[in-house]
Amino acid sequence: MAAPPTPNTSAAAAPGSGCGSVRLLRSSARSRLPFAAAARPGGRPATVLRARALPAPPELVEQSVNTIRFLAVDAVEKAQSGHPGLPMGCAPLGHVLFDEFLRFNPKNPALFDRDRFVLSAGHGCMLQYALLHLAGYDSVTMDDLKAFRQWRSRTPGHPENFETPGVEVTTGPLGQGFANAVGLALAEKHLAARFNKTDLKIVDHYTYVILGDGCQMEGVSNEAASLAGHWDLGKLIAFYDDNHISIDGNTDIAFTEDILARYEALGWHTIWVKNGNTGYDDIRAAIKEAKGAKDKPTLIKVTTTIGFGSPNKANTYSVHGSALGSKEVEATRRNLRWLHEPFHVPGDVKRHWSHHIDEGASLEAQWNAKFAEYEKKYHQEAAELKSIISGELPSGWENALPTYTPESSSDATRNLSQQCLNSLAKVIPGFLGGSADLATSNMTLLMMFGDFQRDTPEQRNIRFGVREHGMGAICNGIAVHSPGLIPYCATFFVFTDYMRAAIRLSALSESGVIFVMTHDSIGLGEDGPTHQPVEQLFSIRAMPNILMLRPSDGNETSGAYKIAVLNRKTPSIIALSRQKLPQLKGTSVDAVSKGGYIISDNSSGNKPDLILIGTGSELEIAEKAADELRKEGSTVRVVSLVCWELFEEQPDKYKESVLPSEVTSRISIEAGVTFGWEKYIGQKGKAIGIDHFGVSAPAGKIYKELGLTVENVIAAAKAL
Repeated sequence: MAAPPTPNTSAAAAPGSGCGSVRLLRSSARSRLPFAAAARPGGRPATVLRARALPAPPELVEQSVNTIRFLAVDAVEKAQSGHPGLPMGCAPLGHVLFDEFLRFNPKNPALFDRDRFVLSAGHGCMLQYALLHLAGYDSVTMDDLKAFRQWRSRTPGHPENFETPGVEVTTGPLGQGFANAVGLALAEKHLAARFNKTDLKIVDHYTYVILGDGCQMEGVSNEAASLAGHWDLGKLIAFYDDNHISIDGNTDIAFTEDILARYEALGWHTIWVKNGNTGYDDIRAAIKEAKGAKDKPTLIKVTTTIGFGSPNKANTYSVHGSALGSKEVEATRRNLRWLHEPFHVPGDVKRHWSHHIDEGASLEAQWNAKFAEYEKKYHQEAAELKSIISGELPSGWENALPTYTPESSSDATRNLSQQCLNSLAKVIPGFLGGSADLATSNMTLLMMFGDFQRDTPEQRNIRFGVREHGMGAICNGIAVHSPGLIPYCATFFVFTDYMRAAIRLSALSESGVIFVMTHDSIGLGEDGPTHQPVEQLFSIRAMPNILMLRPSDGNETSGAYKIAVLNRKTPSIIALSRQKLPQLKGTSVDAVSKGGYIISDNSSGNKPDLILIGTGSELEIAEKAADELRKEGSTVRVVSLVCWELFEEQPDKYKESVLPSEVTSRISIEAGVTFGWEKYIGQKGKAIGIDHFGVSAPAGKIYKELGLTVENVIAAAKAL
């Protein structure tokens, strides 16, 4: 491990001498203009296609690297909050990658064939903000840098893709960004295999990611790395910031494994840059070597000094997550000979980095010209790719979803879900996904496609293996790659607990993943309480910006998928039964969009004696109980509350028409915890559910013993 730099030694080493709701408000924050005409500043069309500029001379590289370091130091100091250590240590890597290798257009962050960059170690976000600022992104002005971590700032405390154009994914929880990058690289490989032609390579970009020691320790990164190696994602290049420091101190207290050996065993190509502080030539050579290793993803271990340049805090945990302090900032300025006021960008650095604006416009013009040629030669493929790039769904796609009548045969909603998945895959070019080793149980195979594998990446069935957490995070990466890529992933509903962090980030980062969750209740039976979800429904309902849908039959299952496809900035969880359910009279594909609606009612004037509310497999119980009560002279309304979130979005007038406030006799029935149902049944209502874990037994026996029966609903109604 390198020692902290001292004046006039490592800090000044010669460059190159060596041997990184809210949903609606956020939806407009990130512009997507993949087919916009390239333009130079001032709106003039780009007519001259420029080659990539040569690397800056060594003195200017050093000046640029120190600019990055001190923009980070000054922003953290001004905010008195943040993580200066990683940006100070990774500034050389950041400069070389962004200035010399990364292909992008700062004036159009949504350019389709751009390289993707992910900062998995999101706490070091000032590195990314400084680089975006220097590169000319309008989303990170000097004022934005000065507003780091402040209210409504475009430079929040961790990168947020919905807040800052140029940021590809939302990172912070360690390891998630790395797994997202695997998803981005998967998307590139899949689209390249489907659409590239021998004469026209229309999809051709790299995914780069910087991860730290913490990312390496988190299990999700190993799940994702294992899959990346299995899939031979050769255009994925990961930089491991090997600085040996975490919040608790030196990593040797808990983390001593050989990372390169682990990644080699996972099928990665590995490189070690031993001097990440000043070894610019070594960093360049490593990236070139990685780009040449096309049959494997590459991990580049870059050994750096956290807080490089700080005389008293470099190489210590104290520089990881707090401001240096005014005295140490001044000492660092002297040590690195940076005798400038805070937030200073030297003119030479500005002039050099401005080349990205012209180069980005040229890159876009080249791609647009190539796509125009592609469209003439390969019209059908171009139309499909354009749909994926733009997110525009084919006309009439929803008509592919199946519909049912009460005479249709009973079936498990997991089977009805498979009909929906296969119908959608036929008409939506960007529809793909898979399961965590449960495809034949989740019923998620796309019958007309094969498996996405290293040699068949054009196929659309993704085999994730038993890696729920990695699966969810990878799908988040697929979803943010292009607006028209619609990934789904599946497991048993109870195992949302294994992937909850990825689901939460899907909601936060506006990634419209469809989470297909089968075996949704005690109805799965004999596998017992370890596999019977009881609290999961409410726990997901408590999460912002996610749709928790629990359909009761075929029409509602089709309606759930229609909603899930339409909501591209909100993920959906569709909870599905293992047991067979009847096709109910009164259910509707379109009514699912309301979240809650009336399926039967023998009252008039919006004044039933009783309202029964159910979801999923228990809606049948509510309907049967209503039939019996009606025979005894009661007026009963049955409401399907298939999605609470959608119901809450409806106008008050509609909600009152479904659940009139003056009708206080209400009963809910759902095979899960009753917590939360008081919102819909009120103080006088009765919630029938399960406020304890389940039990191993046949499903029918469990329902009877736990009181989820027609008889119990009738008894509760008479007791109100």
